[in-house]
Amino acid sequence: MSRGPAGFSGTGCCLTVPPCGPAAQYRIHGPKRNGWLLARIISGVALVLAFAVLLVPLAVYAGPPVVKALSGTPAERQIAVPSYQRPPSELSPNPVVQPLDPAAPLPDPAALAAALDAELALAGSGTVSAVVSDALTGNVLYERDPDAAGMPASTLKILTAAAVAATLDPGSRFETTVHAAQSGDETVLTLRGGGDVLLGSGASDEDAVVGRAGLTTLAREALQAIGDGAGTVRVQVDDTLFSGPALSPAWSEADVEAGEIAPVYSLAVNSAWVDESRQAGERTDDAALAAGDAFRNALASAGSGAGITVADGVERGALPSGAREVASAESATVAEQIQQMLLVSDNYLAEALARSAAAASGQEASFEGAASTVAAEVSRLGVDTTGLALADVSGLAAENSVTAAQLAQTVRKVLTSGNESLRPVSRGLPVAGLTGTLQGRYSDGAAAGLVRAKTGTLSAVTALSGYVTDADGRLLTFALVARNLDGNTAEARGAVDAAAAVLAGCGCR
Repeated sequence: MSRGPAGFSGTGCCLTVPPCGPAAQYRIHGPKRNGWLLARIISGVALVLAFAVLLVPLAVYAGPPVVKALSGTPAERQIAVPSYQRPPSELSPNPVVQPLDPAAPLPDPAALAAALDAELALAGSGTVSAVVSDALTGNVLYERDPDAAGMPASTLKILTAAAVAATLDPGSRFETTVHAAQSGDETVLTLRGGGDVLLGSGASDEDAVVGRAGLTTLAREALQAIGDGAGTVRVQVDDTLFSGPALSPAWSEADVEAGEIAPVYSLAVNSAWVDESRQAGERTDDAALAAGDAFRNALASAGSGAGITVADGVERGALPSGAREVASAESATVAEQIQQMLLVSDNYLAEALARSAAAASGQEASFEGAASTVAAEVSRLGVDTTGLALADVSGLAAENSVTAAQLAQTVRKVLTSGNESLRPVSRGLPVAGLTGTLQGRYSDGAAAGLVRAKTGTLSAVTALSGYVTDADGRLLTFALVARNLDGNTAEARGAVDAAAAVLAGCGCR
C-alpha cells in the first residue's frame, strides 16, 4: 500500500476520484474522521450561502437590465430618491420639524424663477404675488410683487395663530363654569363662558379637542353640588367676557348664510356648527344661548330621576352677586386649539382665540381689540407690518390688506424663533395630501407629505403659505397669493399648488 499525504492512504490510486473500483473511498484514520467530515459539510454550506448573498442583489439590480437588453429594450437608469422625498402613506406621529443640514445647497434664484414663473402664469384674469425665502438665512430666493397688498383669505390665520401663541400660554386652558344662586324658592344656575367655543353637548372627553369640556358633565356636577333641596332650577348664560358687536359689519351676508362665520360669543358648542359632529355646514346665530339650551336639556335629563324640576327656556344674564361656583370644565390647551383652527380653517375659532388674546394683553375682547392685538404681536415678532390693515382675524373681510412678504416673514419667524410658544403654529399647518384643508390636494403624490401650508380661498382669491423641505434638504418658506380672479379660482389654485410642488422637488441649480 502506498502512502499519500499525511493521514491519507490509498491502494495505488491517486487522491483524486479513484479509478480503483466502486468500493475505493477516501478515509481518515484516527479520531479526527468525524470532525473533518463535519468541517467539510459546513464549509460547503457556507460557500453556497456566500454565492447566494452575492447573486441575489446581482439578480435584483442586473437582472432587469439584462432582460431588457436581450429583448431589445434599453435599460432605464435607477434614480435614488431620498427618504424625505418619498410620498408618505400616513402622517408621522412626530409632527416636530427635524433639524436639517445647514450646509445643504440653496436653489439657484434664476433656475427657481424660471420654474416658478412657468407655473404661476395664469391663463385667465388675476395677478400673483409670491415670495420664497431660505428659512435659515432669510435670503429671498424668489419674489413677484411681494409688497402688493390685498385680501389674504384664510392665510391670515397664520398671523392670528402666531399672535395668539405669543400672547397666551400654549399650555393654558379656557374654563367654563357653573354658578348657583338662590332666588326665592328657585336656584339660578349661571353657565359662564370663559372663551371655550369648542364645547361638547355630551360628557367631557379628556382626549378630545372638540368636546373636551362637556355640558352634560357640567350639568351632572352642578346638580350633585346643589342637592335635592334646590327647588326649581332656572338656567341663564353669562357671555359677557367678549365685548362689542358679535357680528362684524365687514362680513358679507352670503358668508354668514353659508355658515362660514356666525356671531361670536365666549362659549359655543363646536364653533357654533348646528351639526355638532361636523366642522362644516350651517351655524347657529346665537351660539351662547344654544350652549345654554344644551346645558339646560342635560340638567333636565339628569334631574328627572332625582325629582328636580328644570324650568323651560334659557335667558342671558350677568353672574349674580354672591353666586357660588358649583362646577367647572377645562378646554383643550391653547396650543391644541391653535392647531385645530389652522387644520380645518375654523373662522369662528380664529375670532374667539384672538379675542381671548386681546383680553390677556389688556385690550377689549372685541373685533377691534382682536385685530389690534394680532397686528401688534406680529410686529413684535419682527415682521414688517407696513401697510397691514385688518378688519377681522379670520380672513373673510374684504377690507383686509396683507402682503405676500408679510405672510412669508411670519412663517419664517415662527420656524426660527427661540420662543417655544410659537411651535404650535408650525405644527398646526396642514400637510399636503394628508391632513386638514390640504388632505384632498396633491392627490397625485407630488409634494405629498412635504408641503405644510395654510390654505386660503375666496371667490376672487386663492392663496397658500407655509414651508417645505426641497430635494436637497433645504427648508424654504413661501407665500403664494393670486388675487382679482374672475371665474378661474380653481385654475389659480392649481397653479399655486403646482408652484409649491416645484419647491418640494427642486434642486434648481
